[in-house]
Amino acid sequence: MSLHLIWSTFNAHPGKLINLFALLFACPGSWLLHATRRRELRALANLASQSEQRAVDQPMLMLDPATLRINRFFYRFGFACLALALLVSWVSTHF
Repeated sequence: MSLHLIWSTFNAHPGKLINLFALLFACPGSWLLHATRRRELRALANLASQSEQRAVDQPMLMLDPATLRINRFFYRFGFACLALALLVSWVSTHF
């Protein structure tokens, strides 16, 4: 009975279910962007506090390349998820 109800809902409102599918892409993508930004700000604050304790003649501290690379990947993946959600949502308006 419940499968029949779900199927009849899909037949009656396919756009809403496709929009729900878009939401399933948008929520993890936005969370990933938010978490990456928070991690990046925390790392920069840590570097700033370490730099204040160093002498003036010592070189500046920078984030390591692996951290920068993983942050770039997470930003790209998060924005790709949001773009895919936007595309799927746009497709749902045509049903």
